[in-house]
Amino acid sequence: MDWIMDFWLFDILRPVLDIGIIAFIIYSIYNILDETKAIQLIKGAVSIAFIYALAYVLKLNTLLWILNKMVPGLFIAVAVIFQPELRRIFTRIGQQEFLKVKNPAQPYQLDAVLSAVEVLAEQKRGALIVFGRTIGLKNIIDTGTKVNADLTSSLIITIFAFDTPLHDGAVIVQRGKIAAAGCFLPLSRQVFIKKSFGTRHRAALGLAEETDAVILVVSEETGAVSLAYDSNIYYDMPIKDVGRTLRHLLEIRAGKPVEEELNAEPE
Repeated sequence: MDWIMDFWLFDILRPVLDIGIIAFIIYSIYNILDETKAIQLIKGAVSIAFIYALAYVLKLNTLLWILNKMVPGLFIAVAVIFQPELRRIFTRIGQQEFLKVKNPAQPYQLDAVLSAVEVLAEQKRGALIVFGRTIGLKNIIDTGTKVNADLTSSLIITIFAFDTPLHDGAVIVQRGKIAAAGCFLPLSRQVFIKKSFGTRHRAALGLAEETDAVILVVSEETGAVSLAYDSNIYYDMPIKDVGRTLRHLLEIRAGKPVEEELNAEPE
């Protein structure tokens, strides 16, 4: 009798578990596609599926023959044409919380960075500072000059001075140190990006689309301070908001819970 009950319970739980897992996968894929701005992949796939279904129902044999011949080539074409979007999708999959190993917060000298950014913004010196998180940035570091120096305000200000050979590139910060300077970042390919954004903002957004790095930008034209992360850019933020957001994203507790840091009223 026990085995009958076990079989009955398993027979009920199995379809529930099956549907639950499928629903979770579909929801996760939707979120990843939405974050990576690759929704055009879904639109293209739905369009082709609709045309194929229409041809099948209406017995359009010539169109069916063409579609059947094209399907293998379409997979290759999608892989080539949408290669950046597919790379971002798999990157986002790797960033999911259940795949991450929890690491201790990195000892970023954030106050030093913010002090330097205030000076750079006041003097309208353009700057790009990249904070690496879980995804490695070796390919980006290799495009610049390796520094491996302590993170200090004076060094950041010196790097982004007008007469230095490294001021046009990005500074990469990893493990609380400046790993490299004068690095080149990939430019964003977003169509609807603001036309007023210059190369620095496009580069910051481009790296935010491809990795989980947090990029701090100082505009050379206006002195506005912005943050780019998770495929988005947040333009002209107050310096205190920049500090709170960075502490949250980089998991720097600074003696208080992150929730308190984010919800704290500006002084």
